[in-house]
Amino acid sequence: MSVSVLRRCIVQPGVYPRSRPTLLPAFFSTSSLRSSYEDTLPNLKIGAHTRVIFQGFTGKQATQNATQSIEWGTNIVGGVRPGKTGEHLGLPVLPSMRAAMERLKPDATGVYVAAHQAAQAIEEAIEAEIPLIVAVAEFIPLHDLLRIHSVLQTQSKSRLVGANCPGIISAVGKCRIGFQPLSCFAPGSIGIVAKSGTLSYETVASTTRAGLGQSLVIGMGGDVVAGTNFLDALKVFEHDEDTKGIIIVGEIGGEAELEAAEWIKAYRTRTTNPKPIMALVGGVQAPSGRIMGHAGAFVGPGEFDALYKIRALQDAGVVITDHPSKFGNIMRDLLEGKRQQGSIVSDKFLDSMIPRPKDIQNTSSTFRSQTRSLHTQPRRTQSGNQLKDSLSQRRSLHVASDQADAILATKGLKISKQTPLNEPQMALAISVDRTNCCPCLLVGLVHPDAPEPWTVANRYLFQYKSLPGELLETAAKELALSKNARQGFYDIIRRLVSIFEEKEAFLVEVRALFDQSTQEIKITDANMTFDDCAFRVGKRLQDVEAMRRPETEDADEVEVEKYGIVYVKLGGNSKIGTLVNGAGLAMNTNDAINNQGGLCTNFLDMGGKATSETVKASFQIVMRDPRVKTIFINIFGGLTLCDMIADGIILAYKDLGISLPVVVRLRGTNEELGQKMIAESGLPLHAFDDFGEAVDKAIELANSA
Repeated sequence: MSVSVLRRCIVQPGVYPRSRPTLLPAFFSTSSLRSSYEDTLPNLKIGAHTRVIFQGFTGKQATQNATQSIEWGTNIVGGVRPGKTGEHLGLPVLPSMRAAMERLKPDATGVYVAAHQAAQAIEEAIEAEIPLIVAVAEFIPLHDLLRIHSVLQTQSKSRLVGANCPGIISAVGKCRIGFQPLSCFAPGSIGIVAKSGTLSYETVASTTRAGLGQSLVIGMGGDVVAGTNFLDALKVFEHDEDTKGIIIVGEIGGEAELEAAEWIKAYRTRTTNPKPIMALVGGVQAPSGRIMGHAGAFVGPGEFDALYKIRALQDAGVVITDHPSKFGNIMRDLLEGKRQQGSIVSDKFLDSMIPRPKDIQNTSSTFRSQTRSLHTQPRRTQSGNQLKDSLSQRRSLHVASDQADAILATKGLKISKQTPLNEPQMALAISVDRTNCCPCLLVGLVHPDAPEPWTVANRYLFQYKSLPGELLETAAKELALSKNARQGFYDIIRRLVSIFEEKEAFLVEVRALFDQSTQEIKITDANMTFDDCAFRVGKRLQDVEAMRRPETEDADEVEVEKYGIVYVKLGGNSKIGTLVNGAGLAMNTNDAINNQGGLCTNFLDMGGKATSETVKASFQIVMRDPRVKTIFINIFGGLTLCDMIADGIILAYKDLGISLPVVVRLRGTNEELGQKMIAESGLPLHAFDDFGEAVDKAIELANSA
């Protein structure tokens, strides 16, 4: 099956593809105007030669991380604390990034500051022309990142990795810039790029156990926009002499996997002896309209689901697996010529990856809460052709249609009370183009019985805080609007962009039609998704936050969010409750259990730093679901220690009087100690280190209950 992207992406004057040059703000950089962000790709090739500094150097997290990295062999030469000079860990502390650049001549900086300070720290690093900037912080407001990317695209000196990622690490060169668990890594020949931190650790451990080790591991991160994506990493791995095989770890959200597939197809055509490439894509079982832990883990307008991405990668000749623990042995076979590229782990693999039926994905209200967004409930039109369900994530704000109307009214836009039943409508949206890390306008025509329009929509890119008139003219022509309708169209789009920017939205979407009798464009429906981090981290937009209506949110999800837990109840005749550390690992756990014949009652991410307290709270919320017959715990200890999780499991089992069978799979940091604690607890816990064996046991117990 050949896979291709259907919609058009239209680039306007002043808007450029990812490697684009553009006008240069003189206060940021002195880079050549003829250069581009693509020229910074070589900066990713870190190693023993790399001189590293830390921003926020004297902070607790940075101090602990720097100490470990120095002991491992990373060449850390100092750090920055704004306005302060001195010494820390025997290394110089400078008052600014410019001072650090002049004195220490760093090749890279690790940004170890809180999310509300991270954007400014990144901008200071760009201004100082630090070659590589690694941002690990989660919850940086989306529009802060859009502003950063608008600056990055104007220069050719600084490359960003992140945000919301574990960083970048060279096992060959003993250079770590991030918080990766060092015990998993070994010098070797496999290049890895991943959206998920926990899945990347499991992938690293698998290649280490197989005797392959790693050359360079790059964290793309789970945010909506990323400084370095799969395509960037592939271009580096292609020419890296240390890298003999490549692994991609993807998930739902964006098109990075599809772009990688297109590149791989071309690479395999032009190369006599291409490097073997494997991949995994998480989120096949993710319910529609939900954000699965990571801020960017959702299928947005015009985007394709996980199964589509899997088929695209397979079509490009990539070997697909369903669990990261399988990467090592299969990659070793590929390198030894024992397996053909383009094959799949099992013949029945894709057939088994059947997404959960839409009508059983959620057993309760569609409108739920998770963390990073505020969305408006779409009104149901008379035609039944309502807007696609809004995105929701933990701690999101559910805003009723009347509140959406009020937001439109602040810009002089009103909802038409009468919607013709059988007339085609315009679908208009201001959203984010994840590839180019900039805003975009989506336009399309929707007929009453047509499917979701965005798969065939035109996409128009524009710079953040800059909407060119030429873009609107082209869009109007594509819609074949009459001269009488065009001015109204221009006016509506400008006001939607104003809402998008002022309210820091993910998505501002409307349906509209042209009224022949009045010669006016009338809005018939609206859907908006806002970035909750603008308030929670940036302390902005209190008026948007005030729209939150807790009574519309799922009580269970709201209850556990105070522990940093993301919980999504899944539907159907499911029997296996899951507790997992890490959003990517949680999505993959649901997928892999389904592939082996089971079905999960929930998605639950305890977080990358799960504690005994979060383990107990997770048990409590999962056991409230009467469908649960078996509890499956899947932990890969990176920053989370397996012995600490084992202690939490044992305490929770005793305190809560758990009677359900519990299957525990522990791998990673301190795994032997954790497994020993489980085995010696005297409790009826089923402990495994092999994922497949653990899943088989969980399915057996669930089916026999």
